[in-house]
Amino acid sequence: MTTIDLRNTVKEYINTADIRLLKMIIALAESYQSDEQETFTLSEDQYQIIDKRREAHLKNESQSFTWVQVKQNARNAAG
Repeated sequence: MTTIDLRNTVKEYINTADIRLLKMIIALAESYQSDEQETFTLSEDQYQIIDKRREAHLKNESQSFTWVQVKQNARNAAG
């Protein structure tokens, strides 16, 4: 089932839902949203580290790898 199909199905349920189902949907959406916000929150120190690493990368002061190299390194480490 595609994302569009899922959305349409959910909309159909919402359009015919009673109060109990609507409350459950709201609770689920709020729980999902709060989990998402907690999962992807970085501290100011973490942002500063990322900024420093990005600057070093843009100045060619850090080592970087192509996707092919990354895959090969992973295969070598596993074998």
